[in-house]
Amino acid sequence: MGNTLKADIEDAARRALKNQEPLLLSVLRLLLTAIHNREIEKKTKSGGPGDLTDEEITAVIRSEAKKRKDAVAEYDRGGRVAAAEKESAELAILEKYLPQELSDEEIEKLLLPLAKGAAEKDFGRIMGLTMKAVSGRASGERVVATVRRILTKL
Repeated sequence: MGNTLKADIEDAARRALKNQEPLLLSVLRLLLTAIHNREIEKKTKSGGPGDLTDEEITAVIRSEAKKRKDAVAEYDRGGRVAAAEKESAELAILEKYLPQELSDEEIEKLLLPLAKGAAEKDFGRIMGLTMKAVSGRASGERVVATVRRILTKL
């Protein structure tokens, strides 16, 4: 089972090497390593092939992007401007491989039918259903905020 997202990343890494783009090459190599590690983890757990689907690869990219976002926030808090800028540049590269996120209105549209008749005590259940419906097209933080906002209105 070939996956196009991984192939795209590998092709981009080859081009970055050829075009002597050290930052791009570094980020893509780290990403490919993270994907490889997840494949090994999957193979070990399932005992079958470790190939990742594009959705699983997107989850790896999202995880790597979150690490960069968190690092930027920490570096900003610590006044380390250069380090924050480097992490931001890496984040921008990773974001090119992520699907466009849903808007708050789109999340709300998915959420409203799921939350019909729900109360604030149903937060966990509604959150789980919404995350499944969103299927990786929005960050958990944004989904949490939208679910809370909607449940307090109901």
